Amino acid sequence: MTITVRDFRPDDAEAVVRVLREAIPPLLTTAEAQVWEREHTAEAARQRLLVAEVDGEVVGRCQTGLAHESPTPGNAYVNTYVRPDRRGRGAGTALVTAAEAYLREVGAERAYSWVLGDEESLAYAGRHGYAARRPAHFLRLDLTVPLPPLPEVPAGVELVDCTAFADDPRPVFELDAAVTADEPSDVGAELDDYAEWLESTWGHPCQSRELATLALVGGRPVAFSAVVTDGVSRMSSAMTGTLREYRGRGLASLAKTATLHKARAAGLREAFTGNDAENAPMLAVNRKFGYEICATEVRHVRELG
Repeated sequence: MTITVRDFRPDDAEAVVRVLREAIPPLLTTAEAQVWEREHTAEAARQRLLVAEVDGEVVGRCQTGLAHESPTPGNAYVNTYVRPDRRGRGAGTALVTAAEAYLREVGAERAYSWVLGDEESLAYAGRHGYAARRPAHFLRLDLTVPLPPLPEVPAGVELVDCTAFADDPRPVFELDAAVTADEPSDVGAELDDYAEWLESTWGHPCQSRELATLALVGGRPVAFSAVVTDGVSRMSSAMTGTLREYRGRGLASLAKTATLHKARAAGLREAFTGNDAENAPMLAVNRKFGYEICATEVRHVRELG
C-alpha cells in the first residue's frame, strides 16, 4: 500500500466531495465549490488543500492555513477527513503531519482542528497531541414535513431576499461582521475586509441570495438568515443572527422561518445547520423548528512549538 499526500487538483473535486459526504454527511459542499474555494481564498490565509491517495485513489482531504481573520496572531487550522472505509491505514496521519509541517513554515503557533465526536476520532486526536476544547452540533430538519407557520411580521419590520442588496451589499456585510464578532468561538473572527467578503462569501457559488432572508428596520438590515445550497435537494444555514440592539424581538427566528419556507417551496428536502454547543439561544430556536442533532464535532487545539 502506497500513501501519497499532494496538493488538490481540480480533477480531484468529485473524489473530495465523496470523502466529505461519507465522513461528515451534514457538511454541504459541491465539486464546483471545492474548485472555487481553492481559487478564491484570501492570500493572507496561506491556505493549502491537501489530498491523500492510497494506491492512486483519493481517500482523504485536509484543509489547512492561517486563521487570518482571528484577532489572535498565530492561530491556524487543520481540518482533516478520511473516508470511513479507508481509515486506519495511515492516510489521516500523513495528511496531518504534512499540514503541521507546512504551518510551521508559515509561522503558525497553534493548530485548531474540528474532530468528529465519535470515540475513535477523539482518541486519535488525543494521541496526536490535540487537546479538546468546545463541541459543536450539526442539526437536520426534514423539509418534506410541515413547517412552523410564518409569524406575523411586526410593524416597522420588512422581510426581503438578499437580492434586494445586489447593487450594494455593504449593509449586509456590516450585519454579517457584527454578528460574526459575537459568535462563540475559541479562535474568533473579525470581518474587516469588504472586498474579501464580496469575493469569498457573497460570491460563493453555493450561496443563495434568493433563499436568504433579511429583516429590515428603517431600510437597514438588522437580522438575517443566510443560506448555502447544493442546488439539488439540500440547504444549510450559513449564518443566522441579529444585531445586538435588536435582539429579543424574534427577528432571527422570523428570518429563518421565511428562509425555510422558501427552501421548501423551491423543492429542497433537507435543511442543516450548525450550533456551538454553548450557544443556547440558537439551539433553542432551532429545536422549535424541529431540528434534531445529527452529528457532533469537537474543536481541538495543538501548540505547534
